[in-house]
Amino acid sequence: MDDRDFLQFIANVKKLTGIDLALYKEAQMKRRLTSLRVKRGYSSFVQYFEAISKDKELFYEFLDRMTINVSEFFRNPGRWEVLENKILPRLARQSPRLKCWSAACSTGEEPYTLTLLLLKHRWEASLLATDIDEGAIAKAKQGVYTDRALQDCPKDLLNKYFQKDSLSYRVADEVKNRVTFRKHNLLADPFESGFDLIICRNVMIYFTEEAKHELYQKFSRALRPGGVLFVGSTEQIFQPQQYQFETEDTFFYRKLG
Repeated sequence: MDDRDFLQFIANVKKLTGIDLALYKEAQMKRRLTSLRVKRGYSSFVQYFEAISKDKELFYEFLDRMTINVSEFFRNPGRWEVLENKILPRLARQSPRLKCWSAACSTGEEPYTLTLLLLKHRWEASLLATDIDEGAIAKAKQGVYTDRALQDCPKDLLNKYFQKDSLSYRVADEVKNRVTFRKHNLLADPFESGFDLIICRNVMIYFTEEAKHELYQKFSRALRPGGVLFVGSTEQIFQPQQYQFETEDTFFYRKLG
C-alpha cells in the first residue's frame, strides 16, 4: 500500500469533516486506522473512505478509533486531589461563579468528575464539555458507566450521585444537568474566552508539536488571568512562559497577567 493512498484519505477526510489528520502524529494514526480498515475488509484507504462517507456507523467507528475514547472517573486521583484542595479553592475565592471547560471530554467521565467536586463543595459554576466525536458525546449524555470507569470514584460520591443497575451505574440528573455538551474540533473551531479552568488531558499526545504549540496558545488566550489549564500526566509543558503560563502544581498551569 503506497503513501499516496493514505495522503488521499487525509485530504478526503478533511474535505468531508473539517478534521485535519495531518495535525496528528502520522505513524500512530496510520497504524490505528490501518488495523481498523483491514478489520472491516477494505483493501485500500480510498475504498475505506467511500464506505465511511456513506455508512454512519462505520464513520462513528472511525471517529472513535481516531480519538481513542478511553477515560474514567478521577483518572490519576492524586491530581484531582490537588484540583480539589488547592486549585479550585483559589479560583472560587477569585470568582463567585466559575467558568469551566472540559475539552476533548470523550464519554463524559472527566466533566462529571469535576461536577462531583463542584457539588461537594457547593461551588457555583458553568461547565462546558466538548468533543469532536458525536458518538462519544451521545454516550456522555446518557451517563451510564461500568464498574471499571468508577473504580477511583470516592464511595460517598458514588453512593450519593449514581444509581446502580445490574451491570452499570447511571449518573444522577443533578450531575448531568450541570454540564453542557457540545461538538467541537480543537484544531479547527474557535474557542470561547474568560475561562477560570480548562481541563484538557490525554489528548495532546496524539498531536504534532506544531499542533500542540498552536493549541497551548489558544488555551492561554481562552483563560482569564489567574485561570488554570489542567493537562494529562504525560503532557508536561516544558516552557510554560512562552504561552504566558507559570506552573502552579504538577500538570497545572496558571495564566499570567
